[in-house]
Amino acid sequence: MVVLDGASDRPEGEPNTPLEAAATPNLDALVRRGALGTMYTVGKGIAPESDAGVFSLLGYDPLQIHISRGVVESIGAGVDFHDGDLALRAGFATVDADKLVDRRAGRNLSTQEARQLASAVNSEVRLKNGPRFQFQATVGHRAVVVFRANSHKFSSEISNFDPAYVRTGKISIAQPGAKEYDIPKCDPMEDAPEAVKSAALVNEFGFKTRQVLDPHPVNRQRRKQDKKPANFVLMRDAGTTRPDVQSFHEKWGLKAVMIADLPAELGIGRLLEMDVREIPPGTSLEDYRKRAELVLRLAGEYDFVYVHLKGPDEPGHDGLYDLKKQRIEEIDSGFFSHLRTAAKLQRTLLCVTCDHSTPWKDKGHSDDPVPVLVAGGSMKPDGSNRFTETNASLGHFEKLERGSVLLPRLKQIAAA
Repeated sequence: MVVLDGASDRPEGEPNTPLEAAATPNLDALVRRGALGTMYTVGKGIAPESDAGVFSLLGYDPLQIHISRGVVESIGAGVDFHDGDLALRAGFATVDADKLVDRRAGRNLSTQEARQLASAVNSEVRLKNGPRFQFQATVGHRAVVVFRANSHKFSSEISNFDPAYVRTGKISIAQPGAKEYDIPKCDPMEDAPEAVKSAALVNEFGFKTRQVLDPHPVNRQRRKQDKKPANFVLMRDAGTTRPDVQSFHEKWGLKAVMIADLPAELGIGRLLEMDVREIPPGTSLEDYRKRAELVLRLAGEYDFVYVHLKGPDEPGHDGLYDLKKQRIEEIDSGFFSHLRTAAKLQRTLLCVTCDHSTPWKDKGHSDDPVPVLVAGGSMKPDGSNRFTETNASLGHFEKLERGSVLLPRLKQIAAA
């Protein structure tokens, strides 16, 4: 299963979607071997976060099982988490006065800069009533924070300290992109004292990190370079317990491996007790070639290989049409060119899809269905010739209402 993170868009006539405009001869050749369909990765009307999309693609229903991205990313980042702790996905952002002006601090924060800022937060932020915490930078602007329980009792029933994702039931729903927001506030979602206390803690942490980050030498230097300062921390998807889920092997009877580079996907792989191969982030042709070679090598050792390719999602969030198109073309040249010619693939069922759509006009995740390619096994070619949203809607493979039914369907096709 090859997952093109956020590659799907919304067909609206002109201009063509990035998938439609991109030159993808190698992926097109694979499409001609199989059939196309469409899929709502979590469910119709739901614009999912990546963790919910990935969890669903692996055959688990995120509407029924609360996995908590905060806990998952902590596991993926190698941060100790124990039941009772309060874990949240975090990220460096830019604020100016009472406005949140950039949720990703210009998306040009280096991991080295982020680590310096995180070190200052860990050493200088002191919280009232003293709960200990670990704030860890991961990749670029991304981070996680875990507040230690000890004698404290926390609750995950709190709103997101990030206006772009709203907690709804067991998952967060992406909101349409905006240029700027009000400074966020975390609220309890129930009257329990633990929820009130946890929301107050998140608000206090956000306020105090701003005091530490705004004057930090890294941000003084960024301002001199005409870059946005990383002077605020957003937090979302709180969790207090490690999810109790059946392992991938127990559920599906398949020896599985995940190839990924970011904590969300890595954490899900580890949570499901899949073998995990972490590979450094990158979107160059060489980066994609390394991933393709690893896929082909592991395909002989495992029943199921999952590879997550992050490239198209970020320019979708940033509204960069040309760059999103370019990233898709780079995946085709660097990754699919190797899969297209691999003799091993002739004996393998291949699925190519997306974990969600990230329309470049929206600058955020949407509830649009994503394309699904299935090639090999008993799947007969349906005459499709390109991996695009419109072609997928005309293909002969199914129109799936939930991503969690894809994997069992693939097992049936492989066994037929």
